[in-house]
Amino acid sequence: MKTAAVIYNPTKVDLDAVRAVVRREERAAGWSESTWLATSEDDPGQRAAGAAIAAGAAMVIAAGGDGTVRAIAEGLQHSSIPMALLPSGTGNLLARNLKLTLDDLDDSIHTAFFGSDRKVDLGLIDIRREGEKTSTHAFLVMAGVGLDANMIANTDDDLKNKAGWLAYAKALSITLRDEKEFRFSYNLNDGPSRTIRAHTIIVGNCGMLPAKIVLLPDASLDDGQFEVVVLRPKGFIGWVQIFFKVIWENGVLNRTKAGRALMTNEVSALRYVKANKLDVDLAHPTEIELDGDGFGIATGFSSRIIPGGLTFRVHADAD
Repeated sequence: MKTAAVIYNPTKVDLDAVRAVVRREERAAGWSESTWLATSEDDPGQRAAGAAIAAGAAMVIAAGGDGTVRAIAEGLQHSSIPMALLPSGTGNLLARNLKLTLDDLDDSIHTAFFGSDRKVDLGLIDIRREGEKTSTHAFLVMAGVGLDANMIANTDDDLKNKAGWLAYAKALSITLRDEKEFRFSYNLNDGPSRTIRAHTIIVGNCGMLPAKIVLLPDASLDDGQFEVVVLRPKGFIGWVQIFFKVIWENGVLNRTKAGRALMTNEVSALRYVKANKLDVDLAHPTEIELDGDGFGIATGFSSRIIPGGLTFRVHADAD
C-alpha cells in the first residue's frame, strides 16, 4: 500500500482538521496511514523532505505557505516523489499559478490523492554574499533584488499574520519612498555582460500575484525557461507606465484575444526577456528574496532552470 507524508507548518494549519480529512481521503484511495512531519525554525522543510524520502513516501503533501513549499521542494529536488499542496500561507503564489483551490481543505486533500501529476520547472539560485560565501537554494515562483526584496524586508510580520497580503501594501508605501536605483552587471544564457541601473530585477518561473495581478505575462511553469523583468521607472510617469502595464494590460487585456490586440509594446520603464540562465553582479550589497521570503544581503547571484525538475499534483481535469 502506498503511503503519503504530510509535511506541515504547525503555525499555519489546523492540524486536527487536516488529519481528519487526510484520513478520510487516504482510506478512500486505498493508501496506508500517512506519515506526519512538522517543520520548525531549524528545519523549514528540507530535512523533513529527506525523512519522507527515507520513509518511502509515494507522495508529499506540503501544508504551509510558499516558504514551506519552497523548502520542501529543495529537499525533494533529486527525487521523483510528487508534491501536493495544502495552501496555508499569505500569498500562496505557487498554488495560484497551478490553479489550485486556496481555501478548500477538502478539495486540496482530495486532489492530493486523486489528482493528476504535472511536471514543473525548478529554479536553482546560487546567492553570493560578502566574504566570498555562496549558498544554493531552490525557488518555484520568483527571485528578486530591489523593490520586491526591500518590500518584504519592510513587512511587519505581526501585521502580516493579522492582515495577510494587505500587510505588503504598507511595506510597499515605505519602500517606494526610496527612489534610489542600484547598479548591476548581468549576462543571459552565458552571453556578453552588460551594466545597467534599475530599481528591481526579478527572475520568475510563474507570474501571477494575488488579486490576479500578472507581473510576468509570459512566464510558464513548464517551458524550460524563466522570465526576467527589469523595472527602470524615471519619476512619476515611469511608475504610471509600470502600473498600467502590469495591472491593466497584463492582468486584464491579456486574458482575451481582443484585449491582446490592444496591448502596447514594451515601455521604457519595464523590460522583459526569457532565458534559462541569468548571472548578476551587484555594485553594492542588496536585499534578495526567494518566493516571498527575505534571504538577506547578496552581492550577486546566478540562477538556472531545471526543466521538469519537480512533479505536482493538480486537479484531475486540469489542462
